[in-house]
Formats: sequence, C-alpha cells, structure tokens
Amino acid sequence: MAVERVLSGMRPTGNLHLGHYHGVLKNWTRLQHEHECLFFVADWHALTTHYDTPEVIEESVWEMVIDWLAAGVDPASATIFIQSRVPEHAELHTLLSMITPLSWLERVPTYKDQQEKLASKDLSTYGFLGYPLLQSADILIYKASQVPVGEDQIPHIEFTREIARRFNHIYGREKGFEEKAQAAIKKLGNKRGALYEELRTRYQESGDDEALESARAMIDEQQGMSLGDKERLLGYLEGGGKIILLEPEYKLTPASKMPGLDGQKMSKSYNNTISLRESPDVVAKKIKTMPTDPARIRRTDPGDPEKCPVWQLHEVYSDDKTREWVQQGCRSAGIGCIECKTPVIESVLEELKPIQERAAQYAEDPMLVKNVVAEGCERARKLARETMRDVREVMGLNYS
Repeated sequence: MAVERVLSGMRPTGNLHLGHYHGVLKNWTRLQHEHECLFFVADWHALTTHYDTPEVIEESVWEMVIDWLAAGVDPASATIFIQSRVPEHAELHTLLSMITPLSWLERVPTYKDQQEKLASKDLSTYGFLGYPLLQSADILIYKASQVPVGEDQIPHIEFTREIARRFNHIYGREKGFEEKAQAAIKKLGNKRGALYEELRTRYQESGDDEALESARAMIDEQQGMSLGDKERLLGYLEGGGKIILLEPEYKLTPASKMPGLDGQKMSKSYNNTISLRESPDVVAKKIKTMPTDPARIRRTDPGDPEKCPVWQLHEVYSDDKTREWVQQGCRSAGIGCIECKTPVIESVLEELKPIQERAAQYAEDPMLVKNVVAEGCERARKLARETMRDVREVMGLNYS
C-alpha cells in the first residue's frame, strides 16, 4: 500500500498554550513517526479573520514554529513549512474557484457559525467565504490521504472530497483516456497486465473490494512508471477517468481533555490559558488563583471535586493515588484548596520544563528555525509543483 501522507496546519494568531499541546501537538509528534507528515503555518488562513491586524500574524509565525519544535515536532521526520511561501496553494485555490458552486461555500456550517461568533469583525469578505476552498487547495495540492481534524472540521473534509470529485469528473476525461490506459496496462508486462484486467473485472462486475485493494497495491509498487500512468490505471480500475486530485479521508483527532483555568475549554478568547512558555511563577500563580467549588467558603467546609475546575486538571495530570487523596480530602474538608492545587502545579511545571528548555535553545538561534522552515518550504514546493503541472495540463494551461 502507498505511504499515508498526513497534512495538518495551524493558524498563527498568538501564543500556543497547553490546550494546543494536548489537542494537536502531542498527536502530531506521534503521527510523524507513523506516516509521511506535512505541518504548515496557515498564515493566509489567519488573514481571513485577522486581515486588519497583520502584525499579530507576523509576530506569531516564528514563535509558533519554535513552540512546535519545542513540543517535539521533528524536522527530520516531518516537513514544516509556511503556507504563503508555497504560492502554488494560491494558484490551485484560484483554479478550483472556477468550478466551485457558490452554494457549496455558503452551506459550510462554520461559515455562519464564525460570522455569529466574531460578530465584532466584518467578515463579509470573499476571503472569509472562500477559506474552506483555500483549505481544500492546501490538502489537495499534496495529495494528502489523511487529515487530522476535530469533529467541527469534518464538513470541510467532506467539502474537499466533493471538490476533488467534481474536478476529476470535469477534467479527468483526458482525450484518448481509454487508449492511454490500455497503453499503461501494456507497460505492466504480460503477467501483471493480465492480473490487473482480472482484478478490474472482479471489482467492476461484483464490487469486490479486495480485488480493488490488490490492484491499487500492485499499481503503487510499479517502479519506474510515471505518476500519470499510475493515475490512469487507478482511474480506469475504478471506472472513472484519470484521478488528478486525491480524495482525502479525515482522521479524527482525540479530543483535548485539557480544561481552561475556569473549567471551560482552554481558549485565548476565554482568557483562561497557560501558555507553553509561561514562567513557573506565573503558572503557579494562575493555578493558585483558580476558582474552586463555591460551597467551600471556609477551609472547614467540605466540597465536591466534580464542581471544581481544579479536579479536571487532576484528571489530566494526577495518578489514581493522588486523585483518591483529592476526593477524600475535599469531601471531608481534610485538605484545603491550595493543598489540592499543589500536585497539579508540580505536574504542569514538570511537563513544561523540557518544552521550555528546548524553546529557549531555538529562541536563541533564530537562523536554526529559519533554516528548518526554508528546507520544509522547498520540500513542500516540490510536491506542490508536481500536482500543479498535472492540473495545468488538464485545464488547458500548459503552453509549453
């Protein structure tokens, strides 16, 4: 089978916090050892909502990459790049906009939601309406097969699949497709060519999924066969035309269990975060001043951990023994709230220490970070150019 290519991005709109670490970065550091991964700074996406404060984006880009590296994203295992440094994203976005019905963009659920949530901003712009299509271009240009997302982003991946399908339907019927597919079968050699024909018949006549998978694996293993021929064989196998843009699957990200300091989701807009590079004193102060069970007015009043935001942090950071100590001590008023918070403070500082040490090394050497990104941009651009060559060709823009 082909190597799974995973693509994920993050908007640079401020400091990263523990919610990002538990919700995204820990997942990235795991995925980079299992698949071919591309992680990008979505600076154009940030402009769709922060177009009037570009200085926030500019400051955040490099800081965010430092946070990624400090959290364990490894440039030797993953490609790290900045979206706007690969202008092919914009070109594919423009070309896809030629075939995208307006109604498809207007019905993306996050379009109305975000407009209501960010009512203070004027989001009646084309950039904001078109950002799901830009997201589709980000994914399709790398032929990513897996995109890690939270549940709220699933409609965006479905939208991307529809765009890929529409594009392949309109442009995958290249002139003489069947003849070119037959010529590609001959290149497989007699034995493999006969096997391909047999598997194709089994899949098309009786929907045999195993035959489909075997044929795909065989095509993928062909050394020295051009990408165009491989795509023709895949398209012919499935009964369509040439597959130019690959339909991605979504990979549901494990939900972040990291609560904010007030018990709500940790988010900059709620002002309840602990950022990854917060000093130990500030971290301790923030946790010490967290609200607790309102029933515990005095030290001697018993409380209920289920009604206290600090308990949610114990669920993330404490072992069974500590949690039992909290349950008993809180309900019997045997421990005070500051006592209860102490193990959480220690655990958070222990988690942040190695991240902050690595971040300090990168912050001291900005050229190191810039080189990581420059190399990543080069690798990403090479892949993007390959896709754009195919796209231009089928859209009649190949004037060589």
